[in-house]
Amino acid sequence: MLEILYRDEELIAINKPHGLLVHRSSIAADTSEFALQKLRDQIGQAVYPAHRLDRKTGGVLLFSLNKEMDILIQQAFANNLVKKEYLAILRGHPEDQGTIDYPLKKENGLLQDALTHYQLLRKAEIDLPFGKHPTSRYSLVKAMPETGRMHQLRRHFAHIFHPIIGDRPHGCNKQNKLWKETFNHDSMLLHASQLKFNHPKTGKEILIQADLQPEFLKALQILNISL
Repeated sequence: MLEILYRDEELIAINKPHGLLVHRSSIAADTSEFALQKLRDQIGQAVYPAHRLDRKTGGVLLFSLNKEMDILIQQAFANNLVKKEYLAILRGHPEDQGTIDYPLKKENGLLQDALTHYQLLRKAEIDLPFGKHPTSRYSLVKAMPETGRMHQLRRHFAHIFHPIIGDRPHGCNKQNKLWKETFNHDSMLLHASQLKFNHPKTGKEILIQADLQPEFLKALQILNISL
């Protein structure tokens, strides 16, 4: 059963597990489970995804319960009226806070503006040799994207040389292999922790928060990081 975080007559949100696709896709012939179909079957009515989360990302995923709301909430996302927060575990220690203003190419080669703010929450250094270094350094950050480009956070953190652990293909393959071999851990450590917006119909402020999934909690335990 999917964990339902919020529900009213027109909107519903779940805490999507890592590895679960939002909906059927031609690029994922290897799977038969999708959040849209699972939620539809669980509540017994049609649902419409309001936005997208990568297959590897866990956390808040919002759906509309009718086509009229689907149009309204997608407009809210498009107009940057939905404030999003994520948690991510990165390689290395970035600045305490920063803004990544780096345009990203679409599949057709068109450049799109892309803007991400982030804040360092915790640093970690563990006794795990990596390359020439006797230890390995990691960071827990809060990320606040202002735009919603494809793989934006993954590509932005790779751009500043602090890739998200478990990210393929944008991350560090050597770190990903290290985590797989050392900890039997290959989930991407990116979690959609919060959505905040005004309800398109009532105007009421809606705050939806999602607890971390087991894979992310395991990684925090490995790094001896507490929230």
